[in-house]
Parts: sequence; C-alpha cells; structure tokens
Amino acid sequence: MASVFVLQHVHSREDGVEDVKFIGVYSSRENADAAAARLSRLPGFTDALDGFHVDEYRVDQDHWAEGYVVASV
Repeated sequence: MASVFVLQHVHSREDGVEDVKFIGVYSSRENADAAAARLSRLPGFTDALDGFHVDEYRVDQDHWAEGYVVASV
C-alpha cells in the first residue's frame, strides 16, 4: 500500500499555545527531510529546529476512526 509523508512544524509559544504549521505532503521521507533542511534556514524556523516532524500516512486508509467528544467550557 502506498504511503505519503507529512511535514509539520510545531513551536510552543510563550503563552503555552502550540503553533502548528502544515508544511507539505511528500512522496518519500527523504523528500520531507530535504524540505525540513531547506526551511530550517528561514527566519523563525532557525529558532525552533526541533519543531520539525515527519509522519507517514498510508493512502486510502482512515487515520482517525475513534470518533470524538466536544468538551464544553
């Protein structure tokens, strides 16, 4: 089964909120890693190099199959 590789960057702000940036979807882990290397030289990313994450996803497969609950405040 085919896979794709999703690159995101997560940065924890001073107020504790996580700032997540969806970077892109790549056909191989090598391509995703190369994109992270390119972006790591840009402003903002240079301050949070450990924020890059690559996740593998299989195509044509559900990745969230448990449902969800909305919490009320």
